[in-house]
Amino acid sequence: MISMQLPLRDVHAPVAPPWWPPAPGWWLVAGAVLLLIAAMGWLAWRRARRRRRIGELFDRTVDAAQTPPAQVAAMSALLRRAARARVPGADVLEGEAWLRLLDQGLDAPRFSAGAGRVLLDGAYHPDLEAGEVAALRPIARARFLDWMRAGR
Repeated sequence: MISMQLPLRDVHAPVAPPWWPPAPGWWLVAGAVLLLIAAMGWLAWRRARRRRRIGELFDRTVDAAQTPPAQVAAMSALLRRAARARVPGADVLEGEAWLRLLDQGLDAPRFSAGAGRVLLDGAYHPDLEAGEVAALRPIARARFLDWMRAGR
């Protein structure tokens, strides 16, 4: 018997696919990630713009008031407007109940036991000092911004 040997070659693994260009699925993943990043950036920009506009509304309204009592009245009106958007019927609260509502969620009472007490009757005192209004303004502005942002 004659043995005949066939010329066989070694088995070679196929060449690995190149890393570039990526497969179509990777293009879809990259597009989805870029779209997500763009959407998050747009939402952050929109939030910042809205916060800036709300702050400008507060500042314009208070600055338009000529006297310290009128400025306190303007701040009170803005806070009541924000409170109405947050809690129905909150804009009609008076006295200590109004100040307690303003203090809700704060780490320390700023309205019922602080500079915010000027809101009780500061709008009715013609001899109100500008320093009292200056102390009230940052806490009233912060509360207004917080409530207007939470209301939407």
